[in-house]
Amino acid sequence: MRPRFTLSRAFVMERTWPFFVDLSVAAALLAGFYAILWIAKFWFSSAIPEVEIYRSPAHLPLYAFYSVVRIFVAYALSLVFAVGYGYMAAYNKRLESLLIATLDILQSIPVLSFLPGVMLAMMSLLPSKQLGIELGAILLIFTGEVWNMAFSFYTSLKSIPRELMEACTINRFSRWQRLLQLELPFGAIGLVWNSIVSVANGWFFLMVCEMFPVGSRNFRLPGLGSYLQTAAGHGDFAAVMWGLITMVVIIVLTDQLLWRPLIAWSDKFKFETVESSNRVTSPVLDALRNSNVLGIINRYTFRPMAERFYVEMAARRKRREPKPAAGESRRVSTALYLIAAAVLLVVIGIAAFHALLLLKIIHRNEFLGLLAGAGLTFVRVDAALLIGSLWTIPVGVAIGFNPRLSHIAQPVAQIAASFPATALFPLIVIALMRIGVGMGFGSVVLMLLAAQWYILFNVIAGAQAIPSELREIGTLFRFGRVQRWTTVILPGIFPFLITGLITASGGAWNASIVAEYFQVKGQTLSTLGLGAQISAASNDANYPVLLAATMIMALVVVTVNRLVWRPLYHLAETKYRLE
Repeated sequence: MRPRFTLSRAFVMERTWPFFVDLSVAAALLAGFYAILWIAKFWFSSAIPEVEIYRSPAHLPLYAFYSVVRIFVAYALSLVFAVGYGYMAAYNKRLESLLIATLDILQSIPVLSFLPGVMLAMMSLLPSKQLGIELGAILLIFTGEVWNMAFSFYTSLKSIPRELMEACTINRFSRWQRLLQLELPFGAIGLVWNSIVSVANGWFFLMVCEMFPVGSRNFRLPGLGSYLQTAAGHGDFAAVMWGLITMVVIIVLTDQLLWRPLIAWSDKFKFETVESSNRVTSPVLDALRNSNVLGIINRYTFRPMAERFYVEMAARRKRREPKPAAGESRRVSTALYLIAAAVLLVVIGIAAFHALLLLKIIHRNEFLGLLAGAGLTFVRVDAALLIGSLWTIPVGVAIGFNPRLSHIAQPVAQIAASFPATALFPLIVIALMRIGVGMGFGSVVLMLLAAQWYILFNVIAGAQAIPSELREIGTLFRFGRVQRWTTVILPGIFPFLITGLITASGGAWNASIVAEYFQVKGQTLSTLGLGAQISAASNDANYPVLLAATMIMALVVVTVNRLVWRPLYHLAETKYRLE
């Protein structure tokens, strides 16, 4: 009799699984290359400002592709800007206060305040190409994604333990070495979670950024946001549901293929001396680590480039000429700052003069109406922050402490954060009105939907960043629930919580443009508030009122920054810093 050989399932999987992983990676690279060619062909074609949007579900895959490209190109720009801006704000003592105040203002200015200037500038640069309109939409999405990431990286840099910075100094790390080997890894957890909420915010404002009026011109780009807005405007709720289902599928795939691997990868950068036994895992990340194709690319491309880079940096450091005397260097630096300050003051003076000329035509009653609207919107923003904090802090801590719960709850939270509530806002408003609640409270509900996720994702990041030994000490000394919260949890998440509250405040101000002023079926639903006044001024091309409303919003934000956020940032940097 011939001997019979049987192959175990484990042996077959061990032999075949790497092949399928490599095949998938190769297919993904080819698909990415084809996508680049397709999008380049479309962007460099002739400009079509107002594309006809079809409500047939057959067009959804192409619309979804265009929207995904816009959102992730804007995200890439946001990531680069956040790292550069956060680095400058953290290490430039002379400009730190100005940069943080400016960042706080910019993240609170609604997308529609950027819209006219951005679109007109892009159309002027590339008047005959679709690329000009696309860049305008991408920059609008960028203004909705970037600010919380910049705040997150700035907070991470200010929270780096002193002994780690001293170790870099002792080992004579260059700035690039310190950035790549300490600062980016230390801020990785916060950046990843804020990246999730940034992309979710891009989905939230997609309807505003793909279909909008600028004066007498209407811009409409092919995309999922314009599809949802067109369907909602025509009352085609079947098309709205198809669009929302498509968006949910994209979000789930993005979570499993991108965010979950990044969360598992960033978990290794947690600042702790005892390794936690409860780690975040990702099958996709494990498969990518075992891919032969990616291993070859890394071995022969990225690793030699990194080694060459560090060798070049070390050689350049040795070739560097001796620095001038401290006194001379200080005088040169002071002179450069004075020249830069003088140029900046001249530019600001010219811009302020032209702005005052625009504001001269605003009547007193209009200005008083803007002040009243600012007060009402301020109250709604604070209400949204309070309501959001009551549930996001305990839920965020629970998710951050439990990887199994995070595996289930994080995709659900990401879908909820990305859900374009503006698509179903008419139903929300009608339901609230039927129970006797007007647009005033309805706008708080929509602000809450936009703002609460900043708090939730930052609290999750803060909870995950708490060292395992601190949590184990609480268990060892048998802390009660209240003592555990006041001694371990709240101090541990405090820097992240402040970042979440600041960015949530900006998100609520930003959402006021759609929360207080909404158009559906030719009817305008609005309530008195600064967001409604900005939306109306943008639709009517009333640039003086738009400028005045934006300036009032900036003044309110700066005042709150001075009185509330700056002291809390100082407290997070000094008292609640891991050492």
